[in-house]
Amino acid sequence: MGRRRLTKWLVAALLLPILPGIPGPRAAQPSLGEKIKQVFLSPTPTPSRHRTKHKKSSPSPSVTPSPSPKGKTKSKHHSPTPSPSPSESPTPTPSPSSTPTPSPGAGSPTARVATISPNEIRDYEKNPEPVRKLLDDALSLTAQDLDYTYGSADPANGGMDCSGFIYFVLRKNGIDDVPRDASQQYVWVRKAGNFRAVLSRNPESFELDELMPGDLLFWSGTYNVERDPPVTHTMIYLGKEKASGKPIMVGSSDGRTYHGEKQFGVSVFDFKTTPAKTTGDSEKQPHFVGYAKIPGFDGGKP
Repeated sequence: MGRRRLTKWLVAALLLPILPGIPGPRAAQPSLGEKIKQVFLSPTPTPSRHRTKHKKSSPSPSVTPSPSPKGKTKSKHHSPTPSPSPSESPTPTPSPSSTPTPSPGAGSPTARVATISPNEIRDYEKNPEPVRKLLDDALSLTAQDLDYTYGSADPANGGMDCSGFIYFVLRKNGIDDVPRDASQQYVWVRKAGNFRAVLSRNPESFELDELMPGDLLFWSGTYNVERDPPVTHTMIYLGKEKASGKPIMVGSSDGRTYHGEKQFGVSVFDFKTTPAKTTGDSEKQPHFVGYAKIPGFDGGKP
């Protein structure tokens, strides 16, 4: 009897896990397997979290470096290009313009000159032949579009100043001892006894009765300079113009007029004893001081 019970119990123990709905002592075995499965399944989410963190970190460094170097290279490329060009270009331009600063014609416009033919001068043919040649040489320079160039006495330089014009014309006509600047030219004629002072501002004054074509004309105060005597400007008298009947002269200037229009360079000009209208520069007061025959000139009347 004991063996039969033991056998039945073993059979029942073996069949209990197979029959559904029948609880048995083996019912706890599947739950343990499930727990074991969960243990094996639990590690899978942990690496997935690690992968997501790795994916997020990878794009961040790739995006940040790309814009930063591009922005720096553009700024470095564009900034040096404009900066040297404007800073270097103005620097050389003032240096040449500042060199002629002491000149009375510094900053004057380019040559705008007037010229006439000898036939337009009243009684030109009555002048002695040496005077006609002197005036012809002077008028030929007015047809060359020469600027007022301070310090120049040679038309090959593109211009001349007032005393340089006198120096060039007189030497071309055999007057070798003519001084170079206006002040010394004034002293030169004064020593020769040929100078006629003019105090009147009336163009019909008796003080101008001896004025003849080819005579030298002298001014003071055309620009500020320390000279003794303070003569600063000189020209050659041409005579009276046929068309207008007005006295005219020839030389180089940086703003005297011809028929009321300013000329800049070697030109024909109106001859006036009165100063031109002031342009706001109270220190610049031109003053006509007189005229003189050219010392040692064959056509003159010393």
